[in-house]
Amino acid sequence: MTINGKDLKIYFPSELMQYVVTQPLQVLNLTGNFDITVNLDGGGVKGQAEALRLGIARALVMHNAEYKPALKAEGFMTRDPREVERKKPGQPKARKRFQFSKR
Repeated sequence: MTINGKDLKIYFPSELMQYVVTQPLQVLNLTGNFDITVNLDGGGVKGQAEALRLGIARALVMHNAEYKPALKAEGFMTRDPREVERKKPGQPKARKRFQFSKR
């Protein structure tokens, strides 16, 4: 598996992140059957690993639709719905307020 031109073990030195990335392949007993090359951008290490897990799961379902029930049961077909809250007018950030002065 190649990520941004680097091997999986170099890009994700943590064994936990390597495990997260390869979970869809391990559930289906397909480890080593596919040569995967991806480009990741943005986010943190954990976010990238989980996004890659979702991408691999979706690619496997496109390759063979019979994999979908097993991957869905493990939760690998579910996207993380959290997004950045928008900045509101009259505030410096989404939740932060300007300093309040009574007088």
